[in-house]
Amino acid sequence: MASGEPRGEVVRDLLWQNIALEPAALEVVDTPAFQRLRYVRQLGHAFLVYPGATHTRFEHALGTYSLARRALEILGERGDVDGFAAGDTLFIRLGALLHDIGHYPFSHALEEAGFASHETLATAHLARPPLADVLAARGYADPAARFGTLIRGISDHALAGLISGSLDLDKIDYLKRDALMCGVPYGEVDVDRLLACLVVAEHEGRRTVAILEKGVSALESLLFAKYQMYRNVYWHHAVRCATAMFKRLVREALIDRALDPEDLGEATDDALMHELATADRTGIAAALRERRLYKRALELLPAELPAAVPGWVGQDAARTARAEDALSRRVGLGPGDLLLDVPRKDAMLGLDLPIVQRDGSVARLTQAGWPGRMDLPPLAENLAESACRLRVFVRRPADVNLDGLMEALSTGD
Repeated sequence: MASGEPRGEVVRDLLWQNIALEPAALEVVDTPAFQRLRYVRQLGHAFLVYPGATHTRFEHALGTYSLARRALEILGERGDVDGFAAGDTLFIRLGALLHDIGHYPFSHALEEAGFASHETLATAHLARPPLADVLAARGYADPAARFGTLIRGISDHALAGLISGSLDLDKIDYLKRDALMCGVPYGEVDVDRLLACLVVAEHEGRRTVAILEKGVSALESLLFAKYQMYRNVYWHHAVRCATAMFKRLVREALIDRALDPEDLGEATDDALMHELATADRTGIAAALRERRLYKRALELLPAELPAAVPGWVGQDAARTARAEDALSRRVGLGPGDLLLDVPRKDAMLGLDLPIVQRDGSVARLTQAGWPGRMDLPPLAENLAESACRLRVFVRRPADVNLDGLMEALSTGD
């Protein structure tokens, strides 16, 4: 610590207990851009199903930062960060703290609806004072570009894998934290083993974050925890119903010019819902507030459909709305009374990670698996598919059948 520099602080956290914030981190936390995360829930509408799921992006960011400190200390004890400047390791710790700085309200719903990713949105926050000034004063010129590449997963920094990758610290914190706050037993990850097996290895001509072969079983625990959380929490039918209702509500507000899309990246959960409710003509805002969720009229695995679900369902708001209203008319309901949902997560259980084998050589574990040692990746694809459902939700009871659904999907085209 530089002479005369103020001391950091310790924050009490339900998951990790004491989180020590160094002075640079404390300066970031005290900026308005970071404080906004106190009012952005981690799991969007999941609290309508799991009442304890009211934790925020603020808590999650602190937890990810704490894990980054732990990981770098372990790597330091092994000598794996020798040669890195102090600014390099601080860059990773602050990157962990800032990885969700651009997050929208209500989890990933707005990204699903076609808005820019929260990683892309982060650059706007990083470019504005006072956050930009705090980072620049710490020696990071053009923080939007420097931290933006790290957050978007395109940084060439040797330690970038701690922030974005198959084994990034973000996943460890959110799986453990979400399971704890939802009160479910699904997010168990062998955190101590994973961190203890992290190394920096030479692979394909560059230094990169890798894992020791003896940590592969702990990596399996991470993948299974992720699958179980998607299957039972993130893609729970009522959570997905509320998400579909919210996306339709936002679309109608944009059509009515009651909402400025440029404001969404600055909004908080309650402020956005207040704005939506003030101008709502659909009744969806009040229904969400009072937990009057639509009901499932149809639920199918993708394999049960005669053709693949079009990629635009749930992703392109206009085309999805056309298909929804076509099917709604067919079953005697009105506009907005029927909603379609197909949750998607690219490479939900994807793997691309260097493994340091027991003889010291480095192999790459990918979706092709690691025959004889780890065949989980091919299985992971089947797990991911089994977690996904196409669902039709209705405001009032209606007879929705497969033929009508497929005709409506062709309408969206």
